[in-house]
Amino acid sequence: MSILAENLVWRIGQKTVVDDVSLAVEPGMVLGLLGPNGSGKSSLLRLLAGLRRPVSGRVMLDGRDIARTPRRDLARRVALVQQHASTEINVSVEEVVRLGRTPHRSALSGWTRADQQAVDMALDQVGMTGFRRESWHGLSGGERQRVHIARALAQEPRELFLDEPTNHLDIQHQLELLRLIPKLGLTSIVALHDLNHAAMFCDRLLVLDRGRVIRHGTPAEVLTPDLLRDVFRVECDFLQQEQGFHILFRR
Repeated sequence: MSILAENLVWRIGQKTVVDDVSLAVEPGMVLGLLGPNGSGKSSLLRLLAGLRRPVSGRVMLDGRDIARTPRRDLARRVALVQQHASTEINVSVEEVVRLGRTPHRSALSGWTRADQQAVDMALDQVGMTGFRRESWHGLSGGERQRVHIARALAQEPRELFLDEPTNHLDIQHQLELLRLIPKLGLTSIVALHDLNHAAMFCDRLLVLDRGRVIRHGTPAEVLTPDLLRDVFRVECDFLQQEQGFHILFRR
């Protein structure tokens, strides 16, 4: 397994936010995290990325406990794209993406050909090469999200975590971003709100509610009328299509 989490628990004060969560993700798989607001998706992503230490349990990458992995080594391997990232400084798109090379460089090292190649490839992968000299502040929301992902790709990670990357984007940019993720060839875990998008673009799904795993499996196994009623409090029907199924929510 590329990623293995065992019995993760994390608390804020007396409140348990992540409650005995275990999961396994095979190399190259896209796993979607689903759940109502406050279900623990963002906190779980930060535990998996090593940004938080669990109260108990552990996260393994290829059999190695990340708690015993040097921070620099972990930053070279794992990238997290968070919901909100901004800056007041007037920087170019390329300067933002160059920040992804930080884990690969020492304080005294100069900019290398390998660094530039990583940045160029990252910009190309997200379709932002032509924007490299544009100001960050002049970009649309969808373009900024692509730059966030490019910065993460410049780290040359093997695992990519994304926390609701389509939030506040119009439908065109939502679909463009979600089509991009499987094409990257990385082991990816994506927190999402849109259930139809999760069914379309994820290999497997894991549903959280109040910090606990409610169900995991393929989209067809997970997204059932009873689960949507019990966890999301909605009634729905399913439209079968050649590409899969589409959830129709009742009024």
